[in-house]
Amino acid sequence: MYQAPVRDLRFVLDELLGVASLAAFPRYHEFSSDLAAAVIDEAARFAQDVLAPINRIGDSVGATFRDGAVRMPEQFRSAYRQFIDGGWTQLAAAPEFGGQGAPLVLAVAVEEIGFGANVAFMLCPLLARGASEALEAVASPQLQARLLPKMVQGEWTGTMNLTEPHAGSDLAAIRTRASADGDHYRISGQKIFITYGEHDLAPNIVHLVLARIDGAPAGTKGISLFAVPKFLINPDGSLGQHNDLRCVSIEHKLGIHASPTCVMSYGDHGGAIGYLIGKPHHGLEYMFIMMNSARLSVGVQGVGLAELALQQASDWARSRIQGRPAGGGSAAVSIGHHPDVRRMLLTMKANVEAMRALALYAALQLDRARAETDQPRRAAALTRGELLIPIVKGWCTDQASELASLAVQVHGGMGFIEETGVAQTLRDVRITSIYEGTTGIQANDLVGRKLGRDRGAGMSALLSDTMRELNDLRGSDATIRSVRNATIEALTMLRDATEVLRQQVSDTPARAYAVAVPYLHLCGRVLGAAMLARSAAIAAARLAGGAGDVNFYRAKLQTARFYAEHLLPQSLGLLRIIKSGGASVADADPDLI
Repeated sequence: MYQAPVRDLRFVLDELLGVASLAAFPRYHEFSSDLAAAVIDEAARFAQDVLAPINRIGDSVGATFRDGAVRMPEQFRSAYRQFIDGGWTQLAAAPEFGGQGAPLVLAVAVEEIGFGANVAFMLCPLLARGASEALEAVASPQLQARLLPKMVQGEWTGTMNLTEPHAGSDLAAIRTRASADGDHYRISGQKIFITYGEHDLAPNIVHLVLARIDGAPAGTKGISLFAVPKFLINPDGSLGQHNDLRCVSIEHKLGIHASPTCVMSYGDHGGAIGYLIGKPHHGLEYMFIMMNSARLSVGVQGVGLAELALQQASDWARSRIQGRPAGGGSAAVSIGHHPDVRRMLLTMKANVEAMRALALYAALQLDRARAETDQPRRAAALTRGELLIPIVKGWCTDQASELASLAVQVHGGMGFIEETGVAQTLRDVRITSIYEGTTGIQANDLVGRKLGRDRGAGMSALLSDTMRELNDLRGSDATIRSVRNATIEALTMLRDATEVLRQQVSDTPARAYAVAVPYLHLCGRVLGAAMLARSAAIAAARLAGGAGDVNFYRAKLQTARFYAEHLLPQSLGLLRIIKSGGASVADADPDLI
């Protein structure tokens, strides 16, 4: 059964990132390490006692669809009521709308726990939080007052309606229409892949829908964003009649069976009433507020599910007695004593810890961007947070799929059997590197937008700061010196790759985009290494100072050493692909593939 990684989360927050420093900002003046610890402990209890026990039920029973209605498993309805009663939807929301105003980095840590326990359940509040953030950022005060208090409380949920059957990821091709009708619009069209587009967890659902106002320009510049509630809202805040929208069907999927993925139809009978969010023709810009929130959270999904896979594999390796130890011995041992199983478990543990640290670091940058009063520092933090989002989303989810597959491998033939539970983890995690933008889309965003907008200045600043931190690491421990030197070497490779790619984007863009995913993976691999190198230095200092929890800190040193010796060497191969691999893709004839 899943156990929340409370100790490691607190290590990353308190010892590695020092998030208590956020209390220096007026926005977070009530935040403290003690508060974060209490929240994480309570999140762990809820996840372990309420969410994890129904994860298998969600997989086997799933969401069901009949006559336009989606019915969730009974246990999910009970869990959702407990979730909102516990105030979890309010954690990071703005106090003026009923939120608790906690830092995003704490909310992300809580999300990781929830995703590890039951990712299908957590997708509902994830989308609702993103919708609330978009409304908070750009909606009119009147629309905010109408929608946000109930959404923040979790009484109403939210969705993101982007793509359409013919469009896929090409949002410039969407056809959903919006016709002006007094103080609102009439929305008509069809949307697909709408997570929790219909369900019975809450009485109302607020859909954020991309559509074209009649006469709008073609392409992405003609897209606007609308709030379209499932039930119309009376002046007194009570629910009125059902809006002109319906769920046509739900998808039959490889995994996350208890997360209904809906086909939504708007305007079958004259047009669904929708309310313009912000200015006309700025919809895609506004939707990116929600998309960035969702992309960071999906990266964290990868971390949570990878942690679950690690726990499943470790538990199995400790309990499965099979074979004799390498080098002799007559007694059978648990498979965790066999070198290759040990290698797989170390691969999982090292990656999970690097992924977790990088995701929380990205969230911390976004917190600083919200809280800083100095404009240059505020802008720098926002640039860094936005730069890291595609890396966290793409690298963490790709790694999570690989690690879940490794967990099956650790189980051997039993991993292919549903009863062990690890097969569900593998199925559930596979979508994470697809939805909210595939890894290729994340890599294109990283190379084309994030590097291109400032000619690589943001990445250069990140690499320089990271290099300085590595050079500042001190200690006589041989492991620290080895890890630090290996990470500095890999960071130099990443700097080299960045320069090569930045030049390629200008000269031969097709070749640059052909190696964008390897570049994204290199970023994740190396920046994750830097996190582990700093973690190891902290652990060595704690051990030298006689701190308690000796085995925890010893494990940090062991993990960092393995990462440096087994995972970082992959950087050289990625660098060679980035430098010379683009032409073989860009020049290839697609008809011959």
